[in-house]
Amino acid sequence: MSLPHAILTALLEKPSSGLELTRRFDRSIGYFWSATHQQIYRELGKLETEGLIRALPAEQPARGQKKSYEVLPAGRAELARWTAVSQDPKPLRDALLLRLRAAAVVGTTGIEADLRRHLDLHRRQLAEYEEIERRDFPPGRDSPEDRLRHLVLRAGIDLETFWTHWLSHALEDFTEVPGD
Repeated sequence: MSLPHAILTALLEKPSSGLELTRRFDRSIGYFWSATHQQIYRELGKLETEGLIRALPAEQPARGQKKSYEVLPAGRAELARWTAVSQDPKPLRDALLLRLRAAAVVGTTGIEADLRRHLDLHRRQLAEYEEIERRDFPPGRDSPEDRLRHLVLRAGIDLETFWTHWLSHALEDFTEVPGD
């Protein structure tokens, strides 16, 4: 996935200003594709230059007024093209897993505490996703669009469930590993 496609998706869902996009990234898209305020604004400029989006005309001209953007037909076509293209899964790169491997040769100092910290973080994220699911996807809300959005959320729930289970097992196993 790329930032331009995440922005096109968000703008097709709702025309927005850069600030509104940043807030939406913080609340939803950012759970699986994060971007800084600066990255979003830089990408909006590129997408506008490429003719994929346009700034909506302001109701009243004013200096420093925020611009809202909408996707043009070329932007919709680009997003549809990108959606249809096959992509291979990305290899997992996780520093915690690498640190566990390194601990096998240099010692385990600090690892148990960090495993507990990670477990706490993943439990909190799981609880947040489950709350979003309860709030935004009640029984009967099953339009095709809602089903696809729910699938994305379910991926987050399933990943956090995996990590909480794996970390719990890792901590159980860790108690059996001889210390430094």
